[in-house]
Amino acid sequence: MQSTRPHFSGPLGKTLLGSLLALPALALAQDATPTLNSGDTAWMLTSTALVLFMTIPGLALFYGGLVRSKNVLSVLMQCFAITGLMTILWSLYGYSLAFSTAGMTTETINLNTFIGGLDRAFFAGLTRETLTAAIPESVFATFQMTFAIITPALIVGAFAERMKFSAMLWFMGIWFTVVYTPIAHMVWGGDGGLMWDWGVLDFAGGTVVHINAGVAGLVAALVLGKRKGYPTTAMPPHNLTYTVIGASMLWVGWFGFNAGSAVAADQNAGMAMLVTQIATAAAALTWMFAEWMAHGKPSVLGIATGAVAGLVAITPAAGTAGPMGAMAIGVASGVVCFITSTKVKRMFGYDDSLDVFGVHAVGGIVGAMLTGVFADASLGGAGLAEGMTIASQLVVQGKGVLVTLVYTAVMSFIILKVIDFLIGLRVSEDDETQGLDLSEHDERGYIL
Repeated sequence: MQSTRPHFSGPLGKTLLGSLLALPALALAQDATPTLNSGDTAWMLTSTALVLFMTIPGLALFYGGLVRSKNVLSVLMQCFAITGLMTILWSLYGYSLAFSTAGMTTETINLNTFIGGLDRAFFAGLTRETLTAAIPESVFATFQMTFAIITPALIVGAFAERMKFSAMLWFMGIWFTVVYTPIAHMVWGGDGGLMWDWGVLDFAGGTVVHINAGVAGLVAALVLGKRKGYPTTAMPPHNLTYTVIGASMLWVGWFGFNAGSAVAADQNAGMAMLVTQIATAAAALTWMFAEWMAHGKPSVLGIATGAVAGLVAITPAAGTAGPMGAMAIGVASGVVCFITSTKVKRMFGYDDSLDVFGVHAVGGIVGAMLTGVFADASLGGAGLAEGMTIASQLVVQGKGVLVTLVYTAVMSFIILKVIDFLIGLRVSEDDETQGLDLSEHDERGYIL
């Protein structure tokens, strides 16, 4: 029986912490005595379904309620189409580019330091018998597929109500190939991956998912320009009921996202679940009280957005932070994301339609940096790798954040400009006025 399992000979592999942080990456190494664990497999099947549930229907409803009624179907369509497109691309070559370990050697810089090879393309070598850790490799591949689905779907909120559907498909397909898979490989690819070898702590996707998507969203919003009438014309959410339902689905689904990244039904998954709940609650209440003080009344939109900010921030720390560290991360993300999504956004005047940058990029940065603080055992965390201090870990975390910010911003800009030159990015002014539901899909979300 062939098997794949975690391999922990890199800088993080010297400690128990290293194994916890490495689990989402799971460098594909051979195990002479593979053993399938049915309990772990059952949990990972559940987690995979939960993460898919985050995108459809969770994120689709969350975003759909935030746009105007004339654009609700366009957002739902984008999320649904991305789910299909990423599934196919992941199956053809994405899994291989992200998780192939061919040519990788610890502390050796080569092409495979940045991107995987194509030896696993078309799921080559994946059979009913192959294992990753103690679960079928097919389950692990599908679990990681759901991450590849939700990351580009998050970007949709930044350019909502103004991008052509055709341009969106081209952008997402290319962005997945040249941005998502290299970042995933560098962080989670195993010994020889750039950020893996640095010792960057990212349990479930602070850099890979949230900073990545948030920065791409900001670049897309800037390249497309503001929506017609922004900011002088009021553009309130058309259905906050959808938004709250969607946010609630995200909260529940996120247990699969974070606790599932333990790739086992064990104590690490249990702690990841606990800290996810605590950080989310803390961020939701923090945003609510901050808005209450700033505007005189707490809003349901505010508390729901705050919850998402907390979910984002705890993601990289879910495998290392303790309960009180999670609470601190939640409070910090609630405050910082609230300020960014309100005051900073108004100050600079960019039209990030649904605050993808303010919540996901900024929340991801807050979480990535505080992961380096609250992983320390003296603060209730799992403990830093041998020889590491909070200060040195913060330097490593900062390097990981910086590489993600720069690479994603530059590549996203290039992709968008090329697509704009070839087919155009933005719908016409008349189509934007009419709404994308009719102009792009010839359908209405509601019968008038």
